[in-house]
Amino acid sequence: MKERRLAIKMMAFVMAGGEGRRLRPLTEDRSKPAVPFGGRYRLVDFVLSNLVNSGVRAIYLLVQYKAQSLIEHIRKAWSISPLLQDQFVTVVPPQMKEGTSWFMGTADAVYQNLNLLKQQRPDIVAVFGADHIYRMDVRQMACFHLQKQADVSVAALPIPIEQASNFGIIQAGTDGQICGFQEKPEHPDAMPSDPERAYASMGNYLFNADVLIDALEETHQRGETDFGLHVLPRLLASHRLFAYDFSSNEVPGIKPYEEQNYWRDVGSLDAYFEAHQDMLGIAPKFDTFNPRWPIFSSNDQGPVAQIISGQLTNSMLGVATLVNNATISNSIIRHEAVVESGAVLEDCIIMDYVRIGSGSHLRRVIVDRHNIINENSQIGYNREQDQRHYHVTPSGLVIVPPGMVSYFARHSSGSEFNYLD
Repeated sequence: MKERRLAIKMMAFVMAGGEGRRLRPLTEDRSKPAVPFGGRYRLVDFVLSNLVNSGVRAIYLLVQYKAQSLIEHIRKAWSISPLLQDQFVTVVPPQMKEGTSWFMGTADAVYQNLNLLKQQRPDIVAVFGADHIYRMDVRQMACFHLQKQADVSVAALPIPIEQASNFGIIQAGTDGQICGFQEKPEHPDAMPSDPERAYASMGNYLFNADVLIDALEETHQRGETDFGLHVLPRLLASHRLFAYDFSSNEVPGIKPYEEQNYWRDVGSLDAYFEAHQDMLGIAPKFDTFNPRWPIFSSNDQGPVAQIISGQLTNSMLGVATLVNNATISNSIIRHEAVVESGAVLEDCIIMDYVRIGSGSHLRRVIVDRHNIINENSQIGYNREQDQRHYHVTPSGLVIVPPGMVSYFARHSSGSEFNYLD
C-alpha cells in the first residue's frame, strides 16, 4: 500500500454544486453540501474527510447553487497549511471561460476546470459527490484501479435487489468489468456473485487523467454534460471500466456494532432524518467518534454544553447548548441552542442558535437555524395545524424553515447571530 501511494499522484474534484430540491426548506438558502448534519458537521465534511484521511489532499470543490455559506464553512474548517503548496481544499465557482453559462452538469463542471487538472498533472483523478454520509479509504479503490489496469473505476454499493429501482445500477461481469448501466430500472440486473443484490453507483469515480481529459473534450464537442448519462456509457465501447465493490473497503477504527460499509444518500428529508437516528444509541449504526478515521469540521468556539436539570435520553448536545429542566429523547441539539423549562423534545433535530420556549412539545421535528419556538407551542402532534405553518413530509416529519431572529437571548445582553449560515 505504501509503495502504491508513493508511485501515483492523485487529485480530486468534489461536485458540491447540488441544489438539493428534495431537501427544501433546508436548502432554501444554502446548497445541499452545506446542509448541517449531526451535532457539528456539514454534509460536505464526509467526502472531504475521506479524501484527506486517504492522503488525497489536492482537492478542488466545484460550487454553484447558493454557495456562500459553503464557501464560508470551507474557509473556516478546511485550511491546510500554506507551507504545503500541493495540499489544499480550494473552492472553485463557475469561471465562464468559454461563455456565460454556469456548470451545466457534472461533466461540464470538470470540463470547465480542465486547466486545473493540467496544472496539477496527476496520474489519477477522483471525481466524488459531496452529499453522502459514509467512511471510505480511497487508497483501496485506487489500488483496485491499478490492479485491474482500469481506465475508469466506479464505486459500487451492493444493495438488495428490491431497492435497486431507486438507483443507477451497474451491470458487471464476475471480474468486475462493467458492461452496462441502468438508470433506475424496473427490472435491475443482479450482481454476478449474488442474485439477491445489485450494484448501485455511488457517484464516485476514479479516472486515469489522460482518459478523463480526452473524454471531456469529446463530451463538450458533442454538447453533452453529465458523467452518468453521457461520459461513462460512451467510454464502455473503447475503454476498461470496472466496478469497485464498496463492501470490500476496510476503514480502521470501525466498531463491531456499526453497520459495516455504512453509506447513505440523504437526498430526501426522511432519509436525512433517518441518518441522524443512525448515529444515536449505545451501539449506533454509524459512530461519528473514530479517532483512527475522524470526520473533520469547523472547530466551534464556546463553552461545553450545560445541563441545569432535566431528563435526557439517547441524545447529542452541541457546543454551548443550554438545557434547563427539559425532557429530551432521541434528539440531536446543535451549537448554541437553548431548551427552556418544561419543554419536551422527542425524535427532533434542533439546529444552531435555536431557542425552544418553556412548555413547548415537539415530536419528529427539524428546526432550522435562527428560530425561536414560542412558549407552549405544540409541533408534530396535529398534522393539519402543522401543514398550515410548516413543511410536512408524507411520513409526518415537520420541518421549521430557517428563522430571521436577530438576537440570541441566552443572556440578558444578547449576542448577534452569524448570518453566514
